[in-house]
Amino acid sequence: MKNAQTKSPPPSFSEAKNSRQKARAAGMDPNRWYVVEYDSAVKKGQVKEVIFSNTSIALFRGEDGELSALRNLCMHRQLKLTHGAVDKCTLRCSYHGWAYNREGWLEDYSHDNFGNPLIKKQLRTYPVQVRYGLIWLFPGEPELAVEHKIPEIPELTGTDTWANFAVDYTWRTHHSMVIENICDFSHAFLHRKYKPFIDAKLTHHENNEDRVYLTYDAYMAGGRISGIFVDRKRVNTRSIELCYEYPYQWTNTGDSIKNWSFMLPIDERTTRVFFLFYFDALIIPLISLKTPKWLTQMVLNIAKPLVFKPILNEDGVALEAEQLGYESYWDAPPIELNPVVPLFQRLTARKWENHLERATTAQVGSPN
Repeated sequence: MKNAQTKSPPPSFSEAKNSRQKARAAGMDPNRWYVVEYDSAVKKGQVKEVIFSNTSIALFRGEDGELSALRNLCMHRQLKLTHGAVDKCTLRCSYHGWAYNREGWLEDYSHDNFGNPLIKKQLRTYPVQVRYGLIWLFPGEPELAVEHKIPEIPELTGTDTWANFAVDYTWRTHHSMVIENICDFSHAFLHRKYKPFIDAKLTHHENNEDRVYLTYDAYMAGGRISGIFVDRKRVNTRSIELCYEYPYQWTNTGDSIKNWSFMLPIDERTTRVFFLFYFDALIIPLISLKTPKWLTQMVLNIAKPLVFKPILNEDGVALEAEQLGYESYWDAPPIELNPVVPLFQRLTARKWENHLERATTAQVGSPN
């Protein structure tokens, strides 16, 4: 009896035959700012590993409080520097104690140099910024970090900021699937217990080279818990705006309930997603008073584990199942009813294709 033939893996980007296959094989353009960690997660004297598309990066905070990011690889014996320790404002390898400064230069040995001069070699460094309580890293060409900006969120800057919270998940799924999930509101059945949106109908969509914008008419925040705190007299909760503004996604309900989603591709089938929610105000049930910021923040802190995280957990289960389904049935004919889904896929594929073309051109033009 013959063994069953093993099915081939999903196609590479160059082999892909349709927009779904292209999107599922696409990486994310490194010449953008990506959220990699919470600002509070890296204390003074700490180092953490962050990964962007299989590239390991050592993120550390010196004793002066400044963040730095280096290639996570000691040039000596190729150990990860994240196994080491922060020494003042340098990062020392755990093995021989070789110390690298925040510009990536080898600065010191912790041992006898045996009469040899200090090696003049530099590790790659990465631009880092902190905005909205999140650490942003630019994994691409450093000179482009000024050209491509971190999203501006005026409601979270200045002195009169909105109540907000962030939550993140690491899902075993491709980043393109995450974008489709958070923009395609035809999956209300998945959330039938918590009802974040009900009876969504696509009312408008448009796209260009950088984004896909869409609107739904839907009954927002219809859940048993979430619904009682929404001020429906003041806020239009019958519609929502969404936008896949590559490589980020944002939503807006009634100019009072907003969200940004930031994808961090870890590898070909793993994505860490940071969700940043912010609210103008809620209401106090029964007396219908607009809440002050401190009370709104308190309610959000309570709602985060009771409402938001369970909803997102449901998305994670579905997305990881979709990843497994795609790996087994990648050659199944795509069936999409929502016309915006192919637009998301084409934008993801086009941006990756543009990156590959730029990288090829730069390689051809560089001196040998």
